[in-house]
Amino acid sequence: MKTIVRLDLSPQQANRVPAGDPVGEGSQIYFEGGDITGQTTDAIVNAANSSLMGGGGVDGAIHRAGGPAILEECRNIVARDGHLPPGEAVQTTGGKLKAAFVIHTVGPIWRDGMQGEAGILTSAYRNSMRLADRLALHSVALPAISTGVYGYPPKAAAEVAVSTVADELLASRSLHQARFVLWNSEMLSIFVQAARELQQRRKAEHWSFTTLEIDDSNP
Repeated sequence: MKTIVRLDLSPQQANRVPAGDPVGEGSQIYFEGGDITGQTTDAIVNAANSSLMGGGGVDGAIHRAGGPAILEECRNIVARDGHLPPGEAVQTTGGKLKAAFVIHTVGPIWRDGMQGEAGILTSAYRNSMRLADRLALHSVALPAISTGVYGYPPKAAAEVAVSTVADELLASRSLHQARFVLWNSEMLSIFVQAARELQQRRKAEHWSFTTLEIDDSNP
């Protein structure tokens, strides 16, 4: 059995958006373990490096699963615009992936937490979400950006990731579902806890958590 936690963000925005405006309507964040390359969301976010030439971890897995079309588009982007700065985001085809798009973003390398790391990580998530919304996508899968070889402490990274993604979902017109796909159960627990703590800090009693047990024994 696979455990998935769903957070429903029921926006209380009646005083700041026109009646009938779809902003933030039906927004949901899912937290699950597994392989992000198998996600069926409209886009997958790739924790890339600035060269966009592929690498290890999630980056390498996405390139391997998606095939050469992704790398070819990345080469064209770099030839046209240069290396992708940390915190920015660009899209390519999903190639052989089930997702139609890959959104590539560059997270910060953790040094001591005093070099603007949190701001860069916020920008990486924010710009990825906004790009997905501009592309009129409805769903996106995201990894724990910068928590691998870039060394960002998982708890601090989760706090930035969950708060930024929640804010962007509630401000989106098209995008209404984000799925954090984490690489182990410890990281999954950290992200879910970050979401619960965010709810408490914001006194967001209208948010609700549901734990789903999914039979993943059949392919």
